[in-house]
Amino acid sequence: EVQLQASGGGLVQPGGSLRISCKASGFTFDDYAIGWFRQAPGKKREAVSCISNDGAGSCYLDSVTDRFTISRDNNKSTVYLQMNSLQPEDTAVYYCASSYFEDCTDNMGGYDYWGQGTQVTVSS
Repeated sequence: EVQLQASGGGLVQPGGSLRISCKASGFTFDDYAIGWFRQAPGKKREAVSCISNDGAGSCYLDSVTDRFTISRDNNKSTVYLQMNSLQPEDTAVYYCASSYFEDCTDNMGGYDYWGQGTQVTVSS
C-alpha cells in the first residue's frame, strides 16, 4: 500500500522557520519526483515545490523562491521542505504527493498518490 505521511506543521510567528517532512512507503521512492502543494481556506490548491527523483532538479512557486528549500533523502524515503521567512500568506494545509514521472512538474494531474496534509499557520 502506497502511503505518504506529511508531518512537522505547526504555529509559527511571521519571519519564523519550519521544516515539514513527507515520509513515503509502498513504492520505489527513488524512481519518482515528489511535490509539495498547499491549500489555504477558500483558495485552490497550488503547487509549492517539486524535486526530481534523484534530487538534481527542483522547482518553486515564485512567491516562495529564496525562502523555501526542498530536499530529499532517498535512503530514508523522505522529502523535506525547509520554510524560512514565513509570512501569514503561507498559512495553509501542506500536502505531499508522488509523481508519475522522474522529473518535476507543477501540474497536479501529474501526481497519483497524496498524503493527508499538515497544517502550517503563520500568525503573531
